Amino acid sequence: MRLSLPSAAASAAVAVTAAVAAALAVLPGPAAAAETPAAASFTISDPRIRESSGLAASRIHPGVYWTHNDSDDGPYIYAVDSATGTTVARVTLTGIGTPRDVEAISLGPDGQLYVGDIGDNRNGTWDHVWIYRFPEPKQLGDVTVKATQFTVKYADGARNAEALMVHPVTGRVYIASKDENKGGLYEGPGELSTGGANVFRRVADVPWVTDGAFSPDGTRLTLRGYFMARSYPWKDGLPVGEGERVDAPWQGQAESVTYTPDGSTLMFGAEGEGSRVIAVPVASAPSASPQPGSPPEAAPLTETTGSFGKGALVLAGGLVLVFGAKRLFRRR
Repeated sequence: MRLSLPSAAASAAVAVTAAVAAALAVLPGPAAAAETPAAASFTISDPRIRESSGLAASRIHPGVYWTHNDSDDGPYIYAVDSATGTTVARVTLTGIGTPRDVEAISLGPDGQLYVGDIGDNRNGTWDHVWIYRFPEPKQLGDVTVKATQFTVKYADGARNAEALMVHPVTGRVYIASKDENKGGLYEGPGELSTGGANVFRRVADVPWVTDGAFSPDGTRLTLRGYFMARSYPWKDGLPVGEGERVDAPWQGQAESVTYTPDGSTLMFGAEGEGSRVIAVPVASAPSASPQPGSPPEAAPLTETTGSFGKGALVLAGGLVLVFGAKRLFRRR
């Protein structure tokens, strides 16, 4: 997701990003530590996929994952074969407007893919966002399909969001907002309608979330952010408790997560050309709680603390400067 800042703040953000990149460049890559020999990790090789912001595992094409770019791409959804990392289909959506900021994708129990054009680079200034829905193609290949477009509004006002999850049993759609202080989990209506705005209502507080996914049986909800991933028991339409830490990899611009169809593995993705999708077995996902006094946002996500801890601190400092600059220029 791109941040829209005034020119001076943007320059500061660029400088911070460069500093972060330089600092991280000298650190060993911790992603490999999160993998196991049996993990189905893969690298997205298609140069057209520069900002993979969502993942959804196909149910009818084994080993295939649906993804999309963040913005500035068009109405395209890509199918990537995890065995080779190559694109095996590109779906062009028609029947919709021009996508603004596509951030998430999820597969519903109806066999349809739900695409969340729910990002708001202006931090909650668009009074509505959209969801696009289309049937998962039965055959892989470049194809054009007509999608259904749904208008979405939030009961408590516009906001930025990057996570959209369709419950695999009820088919109800949920959106998690992204906020540097406290995000919210929003529940959509029982059935989406094209007849007017679909109002999503806040049902729970969540951390700073960049994506989320339900387990295939619908009993757990996993949410991820830049510095954390947590898995929550799901009961009566709500997440239960504070959730359990997931031993997710450090990925920098961490933007996506999905379950494999059998529920045995979580797949974590990130933005960037040639980005890596890393498999983490669910059996080993819960890890030790943070040490007393350690803020959850800054806690390491993997058991290998050295590389991750340094990288997280550098990036956290950079984000603090960026958000500080944003607030300064808002006041002006």
